[in-house]
Amino acid sequence: MATIAILGTMDTKGEEHAFVAEQIRQRGHRVLIIDVGALETPKLPPDISRLEVAAAAGVDFAALVAKRDRGEAVSAMSRGAPVVLAKLVAEKRIDGVISLGGGGGTAIGTAAMRALPVGFPKVMVSTLASGNTAQYVGVKDIVMIPSIVDVAGLNRILRQILTNAAGAICGMAESSLAARPASGSTEPSTEQAQRRLDSERATDRPVIVASQFGNTTACVDYARKLLEQEGYEVLVFHATGVGGRTMESLIESGMVAGVLDITTTEWADELVGGFLGAGPTRLEAAARHGVPAIVTPGCLDMVNFYGPDSVPAQFQGRRFYQHNPQVTLMRTTPEECARLGLILARKLNLSHGPVTVLLPQRALSIISAPGQPFHDPAADQALFGALKANLRRDIEVIEMDCAINDPPFAEACARALLKNMSLFRG
Repeated sequence: MATIAILGTMDTKGEEHAFVAEQIRQRGHRVLIIDVGALETPKLPPDISRLEVAAAAGVDFAALVAKRDRGEAVSAMSRGAPVVLAKLVAEKRIDGVISLGGGGGTAIGTAAMRALPVGFPKVMVSTLASGNTAQYVGVKDIVMIPSIVDVAGLNRILRQILTNAAGAICGMAESSLAARPASGSTEPSTEQAQRRLDSERATDRPVIVASQFGNTTACVDYARKLLEQEGYEVLVFHATGVGGRTMESLIESGMVAGVLDITTTEWADELVGGFLGAGPTRLEAAARHGVPAIVTPGCLDMVNFYGPDSVPAQFQGRRFYQHNPQVTLMRTTPEECARLGLILARKLNLSHGPVTVLLPQRALSIISAPGQPFHDPAADQALFGALKANLRRDIEVIEMDCAINDPPFAEACARALLKNMSLFRG
């Protein structure tokens, strides 16, 4: 039996949260109600009151209520809820969390969920789930379910959505409990024991993180297999902005032994104005924390937009490639590439640990190889030249007469990272 935390504004959404609580109980699980409302009397009696949540934020609840300021109330609860929820998880009192809301409820609920570990079950039913959810999800695995209708009274549509959401959080919590001994037994079954053993073996392996795009998949796959043969677990992140930010966050957590940064393309979007930038601190985590790394300029030949209509007018006349109906790629110019080379050098110059730069002289991606639409040797050389000219002299640069997806280049990346990790350990 799992315990599911139900976190929400029980003054304005009490009826809806009560419906979810009943659905969870019908599936044989317990609920723990956390009230983050502030302005009216809660319609659903909580197990953890709004006063406790406000106190966790260091807020005088009486003064907060007296102001009758909804924005300030949301802000206060968004600070307190993460503290309360993280404590419950640390004490192993809950096995999952679900919340429902509009703008304010979503802000509070997801703020709390972002404080929890990756892998802990988290479900947010929201009126905002069909739009850009990056600000709510951040770099965590929050499942956002569109409410379709407003969370404002039960009706035939919302009941079905909430029933599905309750089933989802119960299923997620049940999965996380599956490897534990069955109720009433002191020993796990053979199957449970094997799953636990497999899990422990996997988590014993040192972790390497890698960045990948469709245009660098062959390179990362080849290098990944070599590294796995050496006893490492390789976590691959899609370089789509959120992927890069998530990878950087994991490096900062201290659990990463090495970084296979094959695909630094997010910097092209960050510089030029594409849609997949990862922010100005991309490439800094490994450097500042001394984590062994290799870095290549993978896919810095391209800037990402959505459909053709999403490309800003200022880029009219540039070279484009339609990757698929939802993705339009724009070739970076020699001037942009020179600036990208300087940016990469400055980021890598922050390095406290061993780092190696590998340069594939023939192609930065599949589509920049000779005969392909983004083939532009002048742009590539501008990138390479600026990177080498501004890089610290003690940082190793390996130049290879290869395309990025050629097996010899991928192997060189893996071998260089293994060398850097051995230097770090030695």
